[in-house]
Amino acid sequence: MEFALSPRAEELRKRVLAFMDQYVFPAEPEVNRAMAKDEHSEAPILKDVRKKAKAEGLWNLFLPDSRHGAGLSNLEYAPLCELMGRSAIGARAFNCMAPDTGNMEILAEFGTPQQKDHWLKPCLEGEMRTCFSMTEPDTAGSDPTQLKTRAVRDGDYYVINGHKWFTSGAIGAGFAIAMVVTDPNAEPHRRATMLIVPTDAPGFNLIRPVPVMGHTGGGGHCEIIYKDCKVPVTNLLGEEGGGFAISQARLGPGRIHHCMRTIGIAERAVELMCKRANTRWTHGSLLADKSNIQEWIADSRIEIDSTRLMVMHAAWKMDTAGKREARNEISMIKVMAANMVMRVLDRAIQVFGAMGVSDDTPIASFWRNSRALRIADGPDEVHRMTIARRELRKWK
Repeated sequence: MEFALSPRAEELRKRVLAFMDQYVFPAEPEVNRAMAKDEHSEAPILKDVRKKAKAEGLWNLFLPDSRHGAGLSNLEYAPLCELMGRSAIGARAFNCMAPDTGNMEILAEFGTPQQKDHWLKPCLEGEMRTCFSMTEPDTAGSDPTQLKTRAVRDGDYYVINGHKWFTSGAIGAGFAIAMVVTDPNAEPHRRATMLIVPTDAPGFNLIRPVPVMGHTGGGGHCEIIYKDCKVPVTNLLGEEGGGFAISQARLGPGRIHHCMRTIGIAERAVELMCKRANTRWTHGSLLADKSNIQEWIADSRIEIDSTRLMVMHAAWKMDTAGKREARNEISMIKVMAANMVMRVLDRAIQVFGAMGVSDDTPIASFWRNSRALRIADGPDEVHRMTIARRELRKWK
């Protein structure tokens, strides 16, 4: 594995770093003030930042397909994604935000030419947002073979009925990619299909953004009721019964992107923690002079760098051997990164004291949003079970 970035990736890293310092970090306070007034609107300053990023060619950097994006490998994109993760609005600024990235990837890979023109193109241009509708309140999200939401073929249409929630990003989205059961009698991994569902389709009922630790902002983690929702057969993504396979193709890159951004979050937390420790005087000395604070900072550095090495290795294996061959590495970093960031953020909160649980720093919002990563895209327990089973098979 070669750790040095390609000249192009290094040049992009420097440009993204400069753009974050010049435009993204300064925009954070105004974005926060705008969201305090209207949790679901996009602040004008963020729209301006996005226009600047697009004009500078720092746009759709996540897509490895050069026909649609920057054509970077996972290994090349990793340090760029990490930098974006240092701000809650970083990925949005560069049109590299979840769940849109995953939806754009599967549209690029599985979409028909007509679907790419109608749905993918406006997403790539930054003119349309998307959401992904799979999780249900009545079935275990860790086992998508149990999904209940049904889509029945009726002539040239599918008719969808079911109950979804945590359809992230639904407020303001142009369409959802919905995972629905088309053949309940098929074997477990062939029951489900993916359909493109316009959010203005009759029968697509956005009930509410589910409050997450008291917050419902952005596009929301939304509850959706599909009631006789009709979509044309041409909105079928891939083949009927291929929903599970497409979801796995989507989740591989999505999981590693989450891990990359998580490292950026942890780096921002360590930076803030060290600045606080170097300036806060208490009980006769600076916090930085106290041994337990030094231990927290040292442990954070060790854990962040260890996680980064594992993420880079997983990215390299995805590039060289393929997503399927890198499944174990992706599962390992998914567990490692999600737990690492919570430990680092907890230490940072403790160093800041009461201020750490306020929204006067980004640490508390990072903690709220990051806690879900131990559940989203597969809970820790399922990934650990999968890792263990593969390890056990080696010695059976």
